[in-house]
Amino acid sequence: MTRQDRIAALKAAAKARILILDGSWGVMIQRRGLDEADYRGDRFTHHDGQLKGNNDLLCITRPDIIADLHDQYFAAGADISETNTFSATAIAQADYEMQAAVRDINLRGAQIAREAADRWTAKEPHKPRFVAGSIGPLNRMLSMSSDVNDPGARTVTYDQVYAAYREQVQALHEGGVDLFLIETITDTLNCKAAVKAIMDLEDEGYEPLPIWISGTITDRSGRTLSGQTVEAFWNSVRHAKPFAIGLNCALGADLMRPYIAELARVADTLVAAYPNAGLPNAFGQYDEEPHQTACMLEEWAQSGIVNILGGCCGTTPDHIKHIAEDVKGLKPRAIPERPTALRLAGLEPFELAD
Repeated sequence: MTRQDRIAALKAAAKARILILDGSWGVMIQRRGLDEADYRGDRFTHHDGQLKGNNDLLCITRPDIIADLHDQYFAAGADISETNTFSATAIAQADYEMQAAVRDINLRGAQIAREAADRWTAKEPHKPRFVAGSIGPLNRMLSMSSDVNDPGARTVTYDQVYAAYREQVQALHEGGVDLFLIETITDTLNCKAAVKAIMDLEDEGYEPLPIWISGTITDRSGRTLSGQTVEAFWNSVRHAKPFAIGLNCALGADLMRPYIAELARVADTLVAAYPNAGLPNAFGQYDEEPHQTACMLEEWAQSGIVNILGGCCGTTPDHIKHIAEDVKGLKPRAIPERPTALRLAGLEPFELAD
């Protein structure tokens, strides 16, 4: 298939059924018990400082592990698997002094995922597999001060954030992703920089790819970390005409449901959700069993509020398998037609009807 054929197949599949995303990468990598040598490989043997914990680097140093995880999630029933590039920007990789490796991480991460998706599509042509280029949050925010005594203080500029995302999305595109997934968004302004970086690719001759935007509601307040409600967040990013809008991380399915229902009410595009396996226990572990997560997400599907489902922190291929089995045959959410109106957003939404 050409990339345009894959995008057409993705959109057709989304109309026909609820699509399934993969689950957590962090928990699966942790289970491998990797040591410093695994992260260094041959290329970074003499790099100063610790590299263990830099999971994105495994795209270069242990591609066999990354390929196997894609295979596990596709085998479990995932239609879409993310690249292992959640923190692969120059800003995030600066913690490890690995800025120079950013392009290679993203390029190789996309290639590994593409190869796995193509293998599974060849094996099961009735169920094509797709690759989402994972674009995670940064460890620096544009919307919030870095100093409680100085509201205007920032440790990064918009231009720096834009440039970091631009480098990432170029490499992901060249590596063969089918869509971009800007995920775990805590700061909407950071997200808007990523959106612009993607949209500007067209000016350089890159073919346009669908954009999936996934925010994070940090607690029971129902707001992102930068303070927006769900509807305000949607109003802030809808200009990108995303393929899908949704939420992931921070909350389990039980606490996330009302916010997904709100998105389903206001968004005139696909709604996606991939919650954590509940909330972490005192040891930082997730105790929610696969059948428990799947049961809650099945109810969401039955209620007609979702188009794409998957898992975030604590979820495994077994969670994804249960979710895929439980929602099989259920109809995807019908996209509503909303009346024309002026819709703005600060921390709260504002709507002025005709």
